[in-house]
Amino acid sequence: MTVLFVLALFGAVLLWFAGTPPMALVVFVGSSSIADWALLQQDFSNVRTINRGIGGSELADSIAILKSEVIPHRPRTIVIYAGENDLDVGKTPEAVYVDFKTFVAKIHATLPETRIVFISIKPSPSRWHIKNKIVAANALIAEECAKDTLCRFVDVYRKMLTPEGKPNADLFQEDMLHMNNAGYAIWKHVVGAALE
Repeated sequence: MTVLFVLALFGAVLLWFAGTPPMALVVFVGSSSIADWALLQQDFSNVRTINRGIGGSELADSIAILKSEVIPHRPRTIVIYAGENDLDVGKTPEAVYVDFKTFVAKIHATLPETRIVFISIKPSPSRWHIKNKIVAANALIAEECAKDTLCRFVDVYRKMLTPEGKPNADLFQEDMLHMNNAGYAIWKHVVGAALE
């Protein structure tokens, strides 16, 4: 190979890359359901993903890390799963709703074109005793998202129930709180549709 050939080939490669748009960036935030999503990049191979989930976190924690861990990346989309831990420690659905509105407002103020995808609070068998609070929080957030063209509420709650309307234990690990691969497969499908 001559030097001229190598330079020409290198130039062609550079032109190809220059004409290829970069993959869209999606930042995932929230509690352990996000933090433990081991196959996140594989499940969404058509986009670049950054996982900023924190096990045990509440919605306020996702708000707190926006400035340092999310906004600097200027993502096209932010996917959040939060609220379940909040309700479990005694917060009301209304308090979770207010925190969600704060989360959205902070993103809109700095990233006005970034989309937000909220994954509905899931029906964990170990937390079935707070079912009514989960349903209420989901309804409030879904209603809020319906008013915002940059916000999307994705419902995993109903897809994780049995035909009898109970939590599907087959989607969870032994602790009946954290999901197994079958649970994440449902999330991959539902969230993936929202990212298209």
